Amino acid sequence: MYKAFFGLNERPFQLTPNPRFLVLNPRHREALATLRYGLTSSPGITLLLGEAGTGKTTLLRAALHAEHRPEHRHVVLNNPTLSSADFYEILADRFGLLHASGSKGRFLLAFERDLVERHRAGGLTAVVIDEAQSLTHELFEELRLLANLETATAKLVNVVLVGQQELAGRLNDPSLRQLKQRIALRCSLAPLDLRWTASYIAARLQVAGAVPVEVFTKDAIVSIYEASRGIPRTIGVVCENALLAGYGAQKKPVDRSIVANVCRDLDLPANGRPPREDDAPPDEDVAVAKPPAPAVPQPRRAASRSWFSSRSKESRPESAAEDSEAPLVADPTRIFKFF
Repeated sequence: MYKAFFGLNERPFQLTPNPRFLVLNPRHREALATLRYGLTSSPGITLLLGEAGTGKTTLLRAALHAEHRPEHRHVVLNNPTLSSADFYEILADRFGLLHASGSKGRFLLAFERDLVERHRAGGLTAVVIDEAQSLTHELFEELRLLANLETATAKLVNVVLVGQQELAGRLNDPSLRQLKQRIALRCSLAPLDLRWTASYIAARLQVAGAVPVEVFTKDAIVSIYEASRGIPRTIGVVCENALLAGYGAQKKPVDRSIVANVCRDLDLPANGRPPREDDAPPDEDVAVAKPPAPAVPQPRRAASRSWFSSRSKESRPESAAEDSEAPLVADPTRIFKFF
């Protein structure tokens, strides 16, 4: 209901993992490259770790979309709390091997034949487990054995494990040392800092059709960052509720007081994470989608200093289907004004 009021064509902060709204900071860009390599280069097991809400599933969807090919087969399991029998039943269905369902032995024989045929045709096979921290010990062992399917020169199955930080602790269990030894690629995501929180919000607003500086004030952005601790999912929840509250009050741009009220309603501390010294707003012009420059202590300038100078290049979310440097949209509107 607030879309017309803020000049939006769509809701910018929905909690679905839509790759159109993907914003890549340096760590996310590295993780995306790692996932794409893990899906296409037969390394064995790839591991992506990150706190809840840091964008793991969105990044995974982007990597899968970018590497979609007719000759490849990628199967994703989003709910891995399964028994061994259910696990193989789902794999049989997803790989089109229903004739082999109901028996682990029949499935493995049919699956290996399918893998060899796809490999000979130049295709790749991947089994991707999201929320992998919820896997049972039994399924960890089954995945290790699937990852053992190989020829003399190549792995026949790429296994990708995506999960929260607890997954790293589970993999340190001595009983899973053989699985851990087979992890060839490993990367992790972290919360955003203040600069990238502003970039994240601005880029999503741009994709949705708005002019970011007309939607949130600089103080509101700082409050959102402090309350969310830089977690993208929480940033989205706070922004969505702040837009609703701003519409209800018929006030734009949304300011710090509206964000503070929203945070109280959401039971989030308004200053949940005091900005660190290296989070201080920069004095130099910064483009939204470029990595932030190293922090250098500088005297604060006047409050009219813009968030993101109109002279800087506009930042846009990255297109997962294209080269990582290619912009998704061409939006000539200005970016957030920096202090």
